[in-house]
Amino acid sequence: MLKVYTCIATQHDLRLVALAALVCALASFTAVNLLHHVGRSEREMRRIWLAVAAVATGFGIWSTHFIAMLAFQPAVPSGYNIALTIVSLVAAIALTGTGLTVGMSPRVPYARWIGGMIVGGGIAVMHYTGMAAFEIAGRVVWDMPLVAVSIALGGLFGAAALPVALRANTIKWKALGALVLTVAICSHHFTAMGAAAIVPDPRIVVSATALPAEWMAIGLALASIVIILLALVGLVLDLRDLRRAGETARMQELADAAVEGLVVYNETTIVAANHSFAALACVDGSQPVGRLLESFFPTVSQGELTATARKPLEAELCATDGSMIPVELIRHNILYAGKQHQVVAVRDIRGRKRAEEQIHFLAHHDPLTKLPNRTSFNEKLEAEFAAHRGTDRCLAVLFLDLDRFKEINDLFGHLIGDAVLQCVAEKIKNVLKPEHMVARLGGDEFAVIVPGLPSPAYATRTAEAILNAFDETAVNLPAGVTIGTSIGIAVFPNDAPDRATLLSHADAALYEAKLEGRGIYRVFEPSMGEHLHDRRQFEHDIRHAISRNEFSLVFQPQAELHSNRVFGFEALLRWDHGTRGAIAPTVFIPIAEECGAILKIGEWVLRTACAEAATWDRPLGVSVNVSAVQLHGGNLPELVEEVLKETGLDPSRLELEITESSLIKDIGRALAVLHKLKDLGVQIAMDDFGTGYSSLSNLRAFPFDKIKVDQSLVRAVDTSDEAAAVMRAVFGLARGLKLPVLAEGVETDAELSFLRAEACDEMQGYLLGRPCPIAEFAQHTSGEGKVAAPQRLRKHKLRVVKDSAA
Repeated sequence: MLKVYTCIATQHDLRLVALAALVCALASFTAVNLLHHVGRSEREMRRIWLAVAAVATGFGIWSTHFIAMLAFQPAVPSGYNIALTIVSLVAAIALTGTGLTVGMSPRVPYARWIGGMIVGGGIAVMHYTGMAAFEIAGRVVWDMPLVAVSIALGGLFGAAALPVALRANTIKWKALGALVLTVAICSHHFTAMGAAAIVPDPRIVVSATALPAEWMAIGLALASIVIILLALVGLVLDLRDLRRAGETARMQELADAAVEGLVVYNETTIVAANHSFAALACVDGSQPVGRLLESFFPTVSQGELTATARKPLEAELCATDGSMIPVELIRHNILYAGKQHQVVAVRDIRGRKRAEEQIHFLAHHDPLTKLPNRTSFNEKLEAEFAAHRGTDRCLAVLFLDLDRFKEINDLFGHLIGDAVLQCVAEKIKNVLKPEHMVARLGGDEFAVIVPGLPSPAYATRTAEAILNAFDETAVNLPAGVTIGTSIGIAVFPNDAPDRATLLSHADAALYEAKLEGRGIYRVFEPSMGEHLHDRRQFEHDIRHAISRNEFSLVFQPQAELHSNRVFGFEALLRWDHGTRGAIAPTVFIPIAEECGAILKIGEWVLRTACAEAATWDRPLGVSVNVSAVQLHGGNLPELVEEVLKETGLDPSRLELEITESSLIKDIGRALAVLHKLKDLGVQIAMDDFGTGYSSLSNLRAFPFDKIKVDQSLVRAVDTSDEAAAVMRAVFGLARGLKLPVLAEGVETDAELSFLRAEACDEMQGYLLGRPCPIAEFAQHTSGEGKVAAPQRLRKHKLRVVKDSAA
């Protein structure tokens, strides 16, 4: 090494040595910088940038050598062989290009180390070829150990240069790589120069064609200019890349902020993707960049993808775990990294698909029982009609209606009613075959389609299976809740030629089953249609009875027992049908409640009764019955307030009679309605007490002003000790609650005597007066003075008093 140091210190112009080192460093950095552009380039551009990098490196090695040779100042004449000088430059470029090509190859193991060693070999070839081009009046004697050292240094540092330079695309690693490559070139050159000893020999003459040092300097200057130009090109490329990197980073930030997935690709390969797409598609944590676009969208053709620029495309995304995700794709062209690319917006539509499925389900199914609804039933029936026409198979339709379902709702509430409907749905589904269909048509109405029957008789087997299922106890319903059903059956083509007629006949058969006792099934017969037609006509007549002036009110007096004073009347509805004549309220009121006409009828009764009472000279009370439908389904408090204002009737004169069973349907709502009525100032009486569901808790909870004992108890007091005991208990209960009691249906002297003996407050019945038009009671509603009871009641009182005195 001392020989090398002596060579540099005593035989070289150190200024030129420094220049050689500077040119070498500049060329090395330029080469490294250009190599990074090779890694980002494709196809032809990759080869072009490899060639440019090879030229920069070759020129750098060559310039370093010959600038250092110019710095070498031997004491004898010298020059440069032109041919060998050019060969040395070409060799430097060729071997460097080969080394860089190998180093950038992804298919060669340890490519960067091997490529770097080839570059180191190119340094040695260039140096010793250049030394061969050096002509001097003397002989060059080589120190072979130092020659070997120079080749080893070039090879080792050259092998390390590429791995260091290409480790990362940053200034730090580029500079380190350039430094290692510079050390490889300089250490080889100056060690090799130290290995050469010049022995002057006058016999050797420098050839006349040898290139003088001055001309060589000009060539080196030109080579240096080439290196500087290539360095400037690299700088421009770096600045462009920095700008593009900034734009790409901003684009990536914006893309990552998007909820939708975004994918940038160049025809086939993904070059960028945002976090949303990576989270959606790469559930295994991998990255989508570098993968083929078709690996995520295998079912989408290029033509379909191109068409999404005009219209969104629904497709399936194949995630890395193999799952298929429904997505919506929209494609656009963009300029990315200075080149035309395509970007696809990927919208996850799983939520929308679930919502669409839910909407479709709700449109075709009953939300409570999850059974198909009327729409699905009609569609299925139409399809079965088309399939059965022209065949020898039969199609049966079964209509089911739950027996006394309204009572279950009234007694146990709607929650239990809903549970009953769900239980019924399960019972029916469990006995049906896969090709059968059960649907909930509404309320407690169900329908079953039984296709492919060999004969009509087979339809009854399904009906029997359903009835047997209803005989089994429902384990998830409260004790006391029993479920029954009636079934009507109609068969195509025997009973009807079309869907509408078939359904009508099944309905007629169901109606007949309910009339005959419930809990049975009936197959349609032609006579059944007449019964159903009568029922439908009856409902129609009820709805039009008001407009036809067929309804009227009669009034029955109510009196105080202790004073015999008539204090009011109960308004009772009568229907004089145009063709059927007088129809009892017990016949038409339940039907009116079932068909929904009771709301309109109840309003008419309330208005008519209040308007009549407002015309009386005496301020007697008027009682009006309220149905459960009015209490829970209408706007009763608002209606009462409106009627009182219109008629001018004092609210305290109006008494609303409400049965206890109507309260149980929805106790919370009933309590709220009754409190609103009380706020208006009207009186509220519990009607029909003592029958059905009678509860002390309801008397305490609801704001009743009076208890009306049902006539069935009153009529039995003189013949049944149990009835008399119940009546006494009712009177005692009422006195404890400070509620007056009115006994209904008093018809005999014995009943009246019992009531007086038990200190009953009020009475109503035939003994006092039959229901009549209000004109029959003009003596009570007009005039002045005490409102007396009928003569029979007064005589009875006198007789009781006389007997007591005796």
